[in-house]
Amino acid sequence: MRPIPTLAALVLALAAAGAAAQPYPAKPIRVVVPNPAGGFYDLIARTVGQKVGESVGQPMVVENRVGAGGSVGTEFTARAAPDGYTVMVGGIGPHGIAPSLYAKLPYDPVKDFAPIILVAMTPNILVVHPSSPFQSVQDIVAAARKTPGGVSYASNGNGTSQHLSAEMFATTMGLKFNHVPFKGSAPAITAMLGGQVDFAFAVAPDALAHVKAGKLRALAVTGAKRAAPLPEVPTMAEAGVPGYEATAWFGYLAPAGTPREAIDRLNAEIAKALESPDVRDRLAPGGLSELPGGTPERFGELVKSEIAKWSRVVKESGAKID
Repeated sequence: MRPIPTLAALVLALAAAGAAAQPYPAKPIRVVVPNPAGGFYDLIARTVGQKVGESVGQPMVVENRVGAGGSVGTEFTARAAPDGYTVMVGGIGPHGIAPSLYAKLPYDPVKDFAPIILVAMTPNILVVHPSSPFQSVQDIVAAARKTPGGVSYASNGNGTSQHLSAEMFATTMGLKFNHVPFKGSAPAITAMLGGQVDFAFAVAPDALAHVKAGKLRALAVTGAKRAAPLPEVPTMAEAGVPGYEATAWFGYLAPAGTPREAIDRLNAEIAKALESPDVRDRLAPGGLSELPGGTPERFGELVKSEIAKWSRVVKESGAKID
């Protein structure tokens, strides 16, 4: 004869059932940022996270896990429990460029992730220090041809869009530069502000305020068209680099196997946040960036197409990291 359950056991069973039935999210959500604080990845996580947290009644807790061009935080997310309570802000570096640049990547950017939503697409800005003798893109070209390897550029790290934007520039024009990688956007910008490096392709939202304040000089933007807040600054193609176009992108992803209920809820909440005027002012000042949103499937297709695009750039440039 089976024993009759105690009152305490019944209470615990009912409590567990009630917790399981709670709608998602029922607890805080961890948002992994694979880059240091102070850059655009981090700005997205904190700006969007605050809005979504207010809407769903659970905080979006940002966790910066930095290293290996974003691979450390990306691998951590890939290995996390697929329960909807660990997501990340990924982007062109770890999900678009790294698969072709690193000989051994500890994650698969497609198979190990469930796309949630594309958040932002933004150009990089080719910037120099105001005291730099370089007044145009062609000045950099001339100097690099005169002294191969003598012109240095800063990047946010190996495998980032800033790194490959410069490699694409070098390959297109037949140049050789000296790459100086930093651990994220903030230290790379600091080096540029101090005149320690000759030029950089900086994420546009990270550099715009410094350009407007006259602390950096913009020579070109990497997008297919000019940036709205900098209408006088040419595109790289207009500046004499034929066929050049590179756009950085950022979005939310979860570990593969995350329940569709969680993916759909986050997609809807983040899309709603992107329509908020204060979020748009922070992420796309003056219309600098596009905040496209869209379905998880649309974001997944972008990731696949970008891997194919950047594999060609990596192959042509000869760039490789063990």
